[in-house]
Amino acid sequence: MALVFRLAMQLVGLLLSLLGWVLSIITIYLPHNYLPQWKNLNLDLNEMENWTMGLWQTCVIQEEGGMQCKDFDSFLALPVELKISRILMFLSNGFGFLGLLVSGFGLDCLRIGERQQDLKKRLLILGGVLFWISGVTALIPVSWIAHITVQEFWDETIPEIVPRWEFGEALFIGWFAGFSLVLGGSLLNCAGCSAHTPLASGHYMAAEVQGPCQQLEMKNTNLKI
Repeated sequence: MALVFRLAMQLVGLLLSLLGWVLSIITIYLPHNYLPQWKNLNLDLNEMENWTMGLWQTCVIQEEGGMQCKDFDSFLALPVELKISRILMFLSNGFGFLGLLVSGFGLDCLRIGERQQDLKKRLLILGGVLFWISGVTALIPVSWIAHITVQEFWDETIPEIVPRWEFGEALFIGWFAGFSLVLGGSLLNCAGCSAHTPLASGHYMAAEVQGPCQQLEMKNTNLKI
């Protein structure tokens, strides 16, 4: 029963981590290729025109004229939050990919290395830690951009006639991705810590490796002696 529960915990943790990793990729890449929605801006004076901003470009959406996008000219000219957000999101994707590789080899359902349970346990825990790092590095830029957006929205020094940026869909996807990675990594760590280390005694190890026929032959030999 404990083995089934541990295996289920491993599979759920890996699936949650995989979902979070895919969503983190969508957060950084999909808005770049289609529509950057880290921030949205609706103009009260012109309701036919909406602005969106992402990590890579700014777009203007017009109901009659379609959509026009402009990439940011220089990385060095970007605000600090956008620079660090790009770097952290790339790190999140990298750590998530490493976590998938490492934790995959540590699953109990994988036949590879099934006699090296101690190594599989360490790989599973390491994969969970990598997912933790991936989730945190995804939550930091999303939360930072959201914090700055809230500060600017309620800034009393800005005249009320000036439009304010609001949360885009990519921020919510990024939050969900980060929490999924952290939760998936936590489940993998719990499953790894609950795994039993194989006995170190050579007598018991030999008894586990030997098949029923070999054990019966040893008993017959002892009786003859």
